[in-house]
Amino acid sequence: MAKTGMYVGLDIGTTSVKVVVAEYVEGQMNIIGVGNAKSEGINRGIIVDIDKTVQAIKRAVGQAEEKAGIQIRNVSVGLPANLLEVENCQGMIAVNNESKEITDEDVKNVASAALVRSIPPERQIITILPQEFTVDGFEGIKDPRGMIGVRLEMFGVMFTGPKTIIHNVRKCVEKAGLQVNKMIITPLALTESILSDGEKDFGTSVIDIGGGQTTVAVMHDKQLKYTYVNQEGGEFVTKDISTVLNTSFNNAEALKINYGDAYPERTSASEEFPVDVIGKSEPVKIDERYLSEVIEARMEQVFSKAKDALDEIEALELPGGVILTGGAASLPGVVDLAQEIFGVNVKLYVPNHMGLRNPVFTNVISIVNYAANLSDVDQLAESAVTGETHPVQQQSAPQEITYEQPQYEVEEESYQETEPDVPEEGMMDKVKNFFSNIFD
Repeated sequence: MAKTGMYVGLDIGTTSVKVVVAEYVEGQMNIIGVGNAKSEGINRGIIVDIDKTVQAIKRAVGQAEEKAGIQIRNVSVGLPANLLEVENCQGMIAVNNESKEITDEDVKNVASAALVRSIPPERQIITILPQEFTVDGFEGIKDPRGMIGVRLEMFGVMFTGPKTIIHNVRKCVEKAGLQVNKMIITPLALTESILSDGEKDFGTSVIDIGGGQTTVAVMHDKQLKYTYVNQEGGEFVTKDISTVLNTSFNNAEALKINYGDAYPERTSASEEFPVDVIGKSEPVKIDERYLSEVIEARMEQVFSKAKDALDEIEALELPGGVILTGGAASLPGVVDLAQEIFGVNVKLYVPNHMGLRNPVFTNVISIVNYAANLSDVDQLAESAVTGETHPVQQQSAPQEITYEQPQYEVEEESYQETEPDVPEEGMMDKVKNFFSNIFD
């Protein structure tokens, strides 16, 4: 059950920065504030301009503060799955307590023992999740505290990521005048929050289609087993429309939202709408089917790459099927197209919170929910990574939390913005054949 208190989640996305303030009362989440600001300084899910990202965070936080009527001082922030690695780990210690009763310190020490391994200098341990403990050979223990034993073992899962990404996220949050309460791996929070117990146990694939990238996460045996990131998302659909129809990016986005459908069979070739074309004095008529074929070309490429990744690990054989979420997943026809490509059961996840019934908010809500439901044992293990003397718990938002921040030494690394990938050769031939006829 979630702890009672106030929790703030921050999701730094490619197209928007989202903040949610939630109050938990007896395990019930009540969202009391939301902020949503256009992202700047982020390219394909990666921070490329710290100052611009800081300004976007400040705008989103300001909106959430105004709606919630509080001052936000600390947040739980999501980390993208870019170059994320997941591996099993285990540790063993002798119980130090004279009474041989296992304490919080023993749990932290056995987690620290599990972390003793060689990590490349450019990578950093993000968190560790205990799966089970063994006390003097007795297995399957979830919380060993208070038990009597001589030897304590822990089996868990360790997550590592690039130091540069971790450092940049923390740097942006702190420059925005906030403290990082927890850094939470977004696909981990997503799978833990939106899947049922059965889906977590038997296996399910979750595909988050964001603005700048698409993240695939597979959960099986109640563990996050696999992640894959494709640097394409909803913003690339908009750029395709802009390029093919020779119209501005803003016009293309409006066309996608107002008339777009990812499944051409659902559209009509006789239904037309005007498009402001660059170099034309009068709007040009475009039909729904033509626009849908442009959208389908990109989305088919996104899903095909996801399918190839899932086929490599045979994840599509898991009984949970595929669950879609993220802002671009709400486009009409996306579920039908995904069903056709993946060949398994596909459904769309939409948050059910009042005012936030849009997949674009799934990640930030999941971050809040994950932070609120993190168990004491998980927090003790996490403190072995962060170096805190005790697990940090979120207090009510008006109060300030003070604790020692871990320091990170990061090698300088530069990013260059690149042009988005174009659909693979031949994929859009069918729509380009129409192109010359429309403007004759």
